Amino acid sequence: MYIPLLVTVVLAVVAPRAARRPAPRPAAWSLACAALVAATGWLGSLALLAFSGFAQIPEVAEEGHWSVAALRTQDPVSLAVAAVSALTLAAGLVSLGAAAVRQGRHVLWARRECGRAPGDTELLVLDDEAPQAFALPGAPGRIVVSRGMLRCLGDAEREALLAHERAHLSGRHHLFQTVWRLTAAVNPLLRPLAEAGGFALERWADEEAAAHVGSRTVVARAVGRAALASAGMPRLDSLAATGGAVPQRVQALLAPPTPRHTLPFAAGALLLALCCASLANAASDSESLVESAERAQCAADAGASGAGHPMRRPDACCHHRGGGGDGWRRR
Repeated sequence: MYIPLLVTVVLAVVAPRAARRPAPRPAAWSLACAALVAATGWLGSLALLAFSGFAQIPEVAEEGHWSVAALRTQDPVSLAVAAVSALTLAAGLVSLGAAAVRQGRHVLWARRECGRAPGDTELLVLDDEAPQAFALPGAPGRIVVSRGMLRCLGDAEREALLAHERAHLSGRHHLFQTVWRLTAAVNPLLRPLAEAGGFALERWADEEAAAHVGSRTVVARAVGRAALASAGMPRLDSLAATGGAVPQRVQALLAPPTPRHTLPFAAGALLLALCCASLANAASDSESLVESAERAQCAADAGASGAGHPMRRPDACCHHRGGGGDGWRRR
């Protein structure tokens, strides 16, 4: 039960640094998958720990028709661990619900703004001197750039900026952001994965823009100038060209393209497989533990009844609980 929790901690420490080595597109996908699996393993482990402890409460055991003594002989978790797990699980679920509502409102706002914008072209130019540039996800989405930002860039840099924002829309990067925000709400330990994922998305868009304009230097210059122009402005909760760690983005663009690295992906896949296998094994063990306790209670009830009815079979009470078929399996 504890292995998925440990895997989550390892991913939170190792994954953000390891994700900077491979190309940004596979890094973003890997971080999204890792966050989903880790969050699911986290919730599953907490739920199993809480159940294994609370199942020892006599009132709960009476409702479930299983033996508390049989459970305790198999060394389940303590009530203190179960209580902490239950509280952590409840806090995570409440936080997840609040984050889902916020994210849903943000998506609805973006779609509403796309619908209100005049014209039906992809590009929307704001008559505003404040330098801004970001992508609004929608159907199909809009690229929003202010006149102040356009004045800060040359022609080639403007093309690079638009290609960067277009890559955000075509890659549906807002869905990646949603995954990271929700998983970080479930477990704050996953926030480093969300931060690393945001950087990977910006690097992904940078590489797409460099391929479009045919010059990594032009994209680096566009990113740097846009960031300097918008310095001091409040950050938008959108896919902006000035997002992420700009100096590191510029440095990566001025360097050769990142070669393929398979080791981080292989190590991450092994960790995620270990998380899934451990959670499945823990769930199976918990089911077997409860079934064993139910059979023990069944036998105890039959023994108590058999004292007054010597002709009654000891396992007769076990047959009516299965709801059909062969009832509870006898071993």
